[in-house]
Amino acid sequence: MGEKIRSEKFSVGGHDWRVECYPNGYPGYDGFISLYVNHASHAKTGDTTAKFGFSILDRSCWKPSCTKFTDEPHGFTSTDISWGWGEFIKHEDLDKGKHLKDDCLSILCDVSVTGLCADDHTEVAEQEPEPALPVPASPPFDLHGPIGEATWNRQKPDLKIEAGGETFAVHRWVLEARSPVFKADLSLASADGEAAAELRIDNMNADVCKALLRFIYDEIPGTDFLETDGMAKRLLIAADRYKLEKLKRICEMALLPSIRTSSVAATLVLAEQHRCSDLKSACIKFLSSPGNLKKALAEQHHGPVLRKACLRFLSSRDNIVALAEADGFPRR
Repeated sequence: MGEKIRSEKFSVGGHDWRVECYPNGYPGYDGFISLYVNHASHAKTGDTTAKFGFSILDRSCWKPSCTKFTDEPHGFTSTDISWGWGEFIKHEDLDKGKHLKDDCLSILCDVSVTGLCADDHTEVAEQEPEPALPVPASPPFDLHGPIGEATWNRQKPDLKIEAGGETFAVHRWVLEARSPVFKADLSLASADGEAAAELRIDNMNADVCKALLRFIYDEIPGTDFLETDGMAKRLLIAADRYKLEKLKRICEMALLPSIRTSSVAATLVLAEQHRCSDLKSACIKFLSSPGNLKKALAEQHHGPVLRKACLRFLSSRDNIVALAEADGFPRR
């Protein structure tokens, strides 16, 4: 009881923060998970106020399934350095199938620094009124998920992504948090000590980049969208490039029903290049039928690519016979 787990520091609004989690409840909150935000840089940056919230993520779809946000800013001072909920969620309300994996929870923390504490504004009435804060920028793509909307409502974008002749305003920390490749690219772009303000992505169409960014902001692509203009294939390649394994898996599953004699060779090559085991197995299963194999080999544009794949993965007698009967197959 009272055991505390602390996250690594993360920076928002010029301040450092930590998540403090009490899996068995803060003292006095037996049977609950307690969650708090800790102002980790208070000794250096002083008092501030901030709004914050937590979401326990459903690990099957990575969407929030238990969320609490503050209605008003809280003051983080030397006497109140942490704020949160002692009764965030009861142990009995946790869904092991959705929330837990290997007895671990995934928790999203959203912090928005709003300014100094009320004590620092005792003479506001005697000062010149401050100019109105600018309205947060609108995202350059449709967003409907709670995480993406919350981010755009609370913070201005600080990075531009250029791809396919279009430019998209984004939040640097969101890209760094979701993709280790984006984090590495931005680190290289900022090697001179200043944060990069723009990042160019070569060899990617604007529509694919937009879909990639929407996923990073918590938008799951729909089946109809993935079925248009070869989007599932193109987005799978982009997801693999930026190590977005969940998106890659979604695209892989979307490609399974589309395996045909006219597409199986290209799909098998795609599966091999991007390490999609289920997609590769489905292609091999499709080709395990001699009839399908003969038709696929008859497609002239498949050429040696499919034959090489067949030699590597197909070993049944019927398939060997089908290969031997294919026109142009090298015989011993």
